[in-house]
Amino acid sequence: MMQSLPWHKAVADCEQRGTPYVLITVLGVTGSVPREPASKMVITASDTFDTIGGGHLEYKVIERARGRLEQREYGFDLAHFPLGASLGQCCGGSVAVLLEAHGSSDARLVVFGAGHVAQAIMTIAGQLPWQITWVDSRAETFPTEVPANVTVHHTDDPAGDAAELCHNAHVLILTHNHALDFDLCWKLLEQQRNGKAPASIGLIGSQTKAVRFQQRLQQRGFGEEEIGSIRCPVGRTDVPGKRPMEVAVSITAEMIALVAAGTGTAEKQTRRGLQWNQLKALKVADSAEAVNAKAG
Repeated sequence: MMQSLPWHKAVADCEQRGTPYVLITVLGVTGSVPREPASKMVITASDTFDTIGGGHLEYKVIERARGRLEQREYGFDLAHFPLGASLGQCCGGSVAVLLEAHGSSDARLVVFGAGHVAQAIMTIAGQLPWQITWVDSRAETFPTEVPANVTVHHTDDPAGDAAELCHNAHVLILTHNHALDFDLCWKLLEQQRNGKAPASIGLIGSQTKAVRFQQRLQQRGFGEEEIGSIRCPVGRTDVPGKRPMEVAVSITAEMIALVAAGTGTAEKQTRRGLQWNQLKALKVADSAEAVNAKAG
């Protein structure tokens, strides 16, 4: 669906929401064409923003871009389109376009509790390409506006909803209620045994709280390794401070490291980005187009 948002705002919106997209740029043209070089548009799986001229040319570019998104082929691609009978356009020119496909982060974060620390975390994590679910039983604690990548989940049974919300997600337990904190830990460890484990579990609290929870979980039959999967106190120990924003920075820094570790990093390659042979191929195509135009 065509949207009215200009391409640069669409890029910012996709980045904030973690939506995969392809940025299209007209690199070069010959002859009569719908748009000039540097014209841009953005394509997602369901929407398009801005235009490179419309018509069958744009249709073919959208088709190619969505094919890359579907196959998760992120990176750069060059394409050359002669505007002749094959595209049903009689301009007689040709267009070279750059397709920059950007993937989203697969990271999902579920935060239980909407207190001061959680609200500070949203200020930071709202700028990251994560999909965040924010859970609390107290509707009045949520701010009136939340970042675009945050979904508010108001429920009177956070522990009961945990299994559905937290499968394969990173979880932060930051509630105002120690009893609820324990119930959430208990439910999530049970989910691990049922094959629906969260990606990680972080629990806010002191070392004393951690020891008490460990003892209570042992009494319920959980082993040392299972209990050890809960990080408590949560956050990086090398980030000091007890103010809500300082604690939020500590926790978010730890989460960034966990997400990066879970994603893994590709092996470094000598060649990156567009290669000269790709550019050369476009140059040859343009030259052939010019020769054919003269001959005609």
